[in-house]
Amino acid sequence: MLIDATAVPADRGGVGRYVDSLVTALDADGAGVSVVCQPRDASHYRSLAPTSRVIAAAEAVATRTARLTWEQASLPRLVARLGVDVVHSPHYTLPLASRAASVVTLHDATFFTDPALHSSVKARFFRAWTRASLRRASLCVVPSHATADELARVAGADRTALHIAQHGVDTERFHPPTPQQVASVRASLGLGATPYVAFLGALEPRKNVPALIRGFARACQGRADPPALVLAGQPGWDGQVERALDSVPHRIRVIRAGYLPFDDLAGFLGGAELVAYPSLGEGFGLPVLEAMACGAAVLTTRRLSLPEVGGDAVAYCGVGAGDIAAALTALLDDPSRRHALSTAALVRAKDFSWETSAARHRLAYARAAHAHQATKR
Repeated sequence: MLIDATAVPADRGGVGRYVDSLVTALDADGAGVSVVCQPRDASHYRSLAPTSRVIAAAEAVATRTARLTWEQASLPRLVARLGVDVVHSPHYTLPLASRAASVVTLHDATFFTDPALHSSVKARFFRAWTRASLRRASLCVVPSHATADELARVAGADRTALHIAQHGVDTERFHPPTPQQVASVRASLGLGATPYVAFLGALEPRKNVPALIRGFARACQGRADPPALVLAGQPGWDGQVERALDSVPHRIRVIRAGYLPFDDLAGFLGGAELVAYPSLGEGFGLPVLEAMACGAAVLTTRRLSLPEVGGDAVAYCGVGAGDIAAALTALLDDPSRRHALSTAALVRAKDFSWETSAARHRLAYARAAHAHQATKR
């Protein structure tokens, strides 16, 4: 079995955490996988999966166009040389000419349901590859029931050909922080003693950050000592966040923290008064789960898969600035409610593990191999 990790970005966002954690869990389970990755990641995967075979692809896979060319031309030859039975492509695309069984992970359906939340080029690209994967892959893995339902509704997917494997949480990185970890993050962000509301994710339209900024500003009106809002994550592709920031009154503090090191995330999430993630739609909602595992009180929305992750252990709001403001106000004014959510979040987060996810993926590989053999009879 070969996992193609060449699409993993250097910043280790959601896709990177998915692939890294899955490879680690499969290796620990004795699955004996092979991993092909970009040269910069070879030593990383050898440390994550010491009993697995790690192959560095050519340097030419660094750009999207070069990677896709390599995937279609060189990956099938690598699969044949290694004698691989199943290829897992974890980010929408797959090698069309490979003779092995193919498993493709489709992370969400928002390229169909909400194309305006993505750049037009990206939306067209991923719609086309989603359709191709649904037609050509032996099996498609999705991270939630909501994503399976949406793909069946908007892309004509055969629901029985979709295999649900929910994500897990890396408890070595995401856990209730020590006071020292919280103090270190607060110092690095220049917060002093100021309490803060945290957001972690890409600052892109789908994450609804402009509405969060405006809602936060409304929630802070009239507060003698308002908290700060800390936005951690890479910048998105449009200017809506900048326009929202320009509208924030001067006395209200919003910090753009940029990309935070992995070692800071537990302190950042667990040290916040609450974590706000008012997304317009997620295929799973890994940031919500990671915040829960850190013992954070989480505010999110009921869009798509998020209730599958949060259950009754998070607070919910609408997606408009007014709805977010009302929910933030209620939580900031109610420490006992935040404490109850924190306690419930820690309990619920234990229901999600990468070990369980790896077992579900192994079942998907077996299903794909069986389906592939059936087509050859």
